[in-house]
Amino acid sequence: MNDVELDHFESPIIPLRRGAVSSSPAHAMTARSVLAIGALLALMLSERPVHADASFLKPFLPLQVSTVPANGDLNPYGLAFVPADFPFGGAVKPGQMLVSNFNDTSLQGRGSTIVTIDPNDGQTGLFFQGTPPIGFTNALGVVHAGLVFAGSVFTTDGTSATVGSGGLLVIDKTGHAVGNPLGMNDSIDGPWGLAIHDRGSSAQLFVSNVLDGTVTRLDVTFGSGGVTVQKALTIGSGYGFGPDTAAVVVGPAGLAYDAVRDTLYVASEMDDEIFALHGAGETQVNLGTGTLVYQDAAHLHGPLGLIFAPNRNLLVANADPQVSQDPNEPSEIVEFTRSGQFVRQYSVDPNLGAAFALGIQSHEGANVFAYVDDFLSNCTILNLAAGGAPNLMNDQGMNDQGDRAAFRGARRES
Repeated sequence: MNDVELDHFESPIIPLRRGAVSSSPAHAMTARSVLAIGALLALMLSERPVHADASFLKPFLPLQVSTVPANGDLNPYGLAFVPADFPFGGAVKPGQMLVSNFNDTSLQGRGSTIVTIDPNDGQTGLFFQGTPPIGFTNALGVVHAGLVFAGSVFTTDGTSATVGSGGLLVIDKTGHAVGNPLGMNDSIDGPWGLAIHDRGSSAQLFVSNVLDGTVTRLDVTFGSGGVTVQKALTIGSGYGFGPDTAAVVVGPAGLAYDAVRDTLYVASEMDDEIFALHGAGETQVNLGTGTLVYQDAAHLHGPLGLIFAPNRNLLVANADPQVSQDPNEPSEIVEFTRSGQFVRQYSVDPNLGAAFALGIQSHEGANVFAYVDDFLSNCTILNLAAGGAPNLMNDQGMNDQGDRAAFRGARRES
């Protein structure tokens, strides 16, 4: 099925919301209610029969969990699911989530922690704590070899005047750093987003660089618990970047890689555009900005976190930096097709700048959809029913084992 057919066939993933956004406390309750209704309708619209077994008798309402660890770090930026075949015996288990923090208790770019979340019961724990300033970003990913990659863009005073690149930290399953961060030889300059093409004993790491407006591909191999970079190549460039009073810096951000089509989608935060780098995994040359896929000034406001939805659409979180804000559309998650058609949007918080990281994983016959709220420093987790539409193999939150399950959002005619 091609993109045009999908545009007309697939149900939207984002729940339908009517009316304008309000900043009153009632809006927060309304948002949670709509999410619950969306989850309910997703269950009702499932193409699979419902059985009164133990798997069905699970909590129904969305789970909301604080991402603040004991040291008080705030502003969750990165979110990643741990794959099913991740090695046991560590500080994080298969099926759990990792969330990384950008801020300390008061300043941006000084967060030093990554926490674990169990999406079943909301239990949290500390996976990693380093020496500040680190400033963990949206660049967070996990590979089957038992390693976690986490991007660092730090500041010493919370402003862009002291911003610097801490490279891509490599952390083992026990929560300990392995060797020096990747990219400290200038191949990575401000890792803001990450997508991984996991090949088992090797991988391709796609990294967006917020401090120079480029995208880097690292071809790496795994062995003896460590990582060896075989090649570092700039495959994308020309994206807008620069300082921002609200977000410290803005530039190329979220990445989503379609391994079947060898296409890397790039959310360009300053440009308010989504691009596609075709042949990203095979190219040996710089592809520039690639092909413009989605340009929508009405709905894109600093697009940051980017993932594939199971219905083959794309979801992006608007970070609302100072260079691109609309007070009437705060903290939106936007759904659009791969051919660039707007589908739906949903506000996760009545305050600007709360939507950052997104994640989806197939689990026990359903899909777990999670997003962070940067303003409240929490994570919302929804277990949505599986449907009949096939999904893409995606290395950034989707089931890379090729699970054919997909979830559907509530669908109504406006």
